[in-house]
Amino acid sequence: MKNCVRLLAGVLLFMLVAVAQAHALLVVGDSISAAYGLDTRLGWVALLQQRLDEKGLSYQVVNASISGDTTAGGRSRLPALLEQHQPALVIIELGGNDGLRGLSLTAMQDNLAAMIAQAQAQGARVLLLGMRIPPNYGPRYSEGFYQVYQQLAAEQPVALVDFFLEGVGGVPGMIQNDGIHPTEAAQQQLLDTAWPLIEAQLQ
Repeated sequence: MKNCVRLLAGVLLFMLVAVAQAHALLVVGDSISAAYGLDTRLGWVALLQQRLDEKGLSYQVVNASISGDTTAGGRSRLPALLEQHQPALVIIELGGNDGLRGLSLTAMQDNLAAMIAQAQAQGARVLLLGMRIPPNYGPRYSEGFYQVYQQLAAEQPVALVDFFLEGVGGVPGMIQNDGIHPTEAAQQQLLDTAWPLIEAQLQ
């Protein structure tokens, strides 16, 4: 009986140590990362946790993505998330809703810059997932939207995925009927697009 108790205590201690050693990886995004229209267990963020586990990387993914969120919403939510989770890496996937609503690009850039600064002040690395918007918003706005991410990457010590929906946007079978949100079939592509830079930030 005593041996069983000792064994159980040892297992519990091991589990507590493993949890303590696991680093948090925080994803702050919108519907793309919230797996809109899908079972969240099939989304790219859930697939990211699976890949980390398969590779024996001790990171616990926290998905703080909210459908419809903007950079202003992400900026207001981030301080509490940083305090709660103390992440080693913050992945920011925001801006798409700013663009689709035609919001101020200056404000969008300010919000993203503030989020980057907040995360880095807490000692976290930051990965920014770049987006693009359809050309029907006008070439000036569409190009300005794209350049927001480019300028942030040039001015801040932050890694950037140039276009997160590369290989997904406009590809048959990769976008739901609403013309905006990736399908289940697209989730692996999303992860594969971001993975090289995610992995680099974990070294």
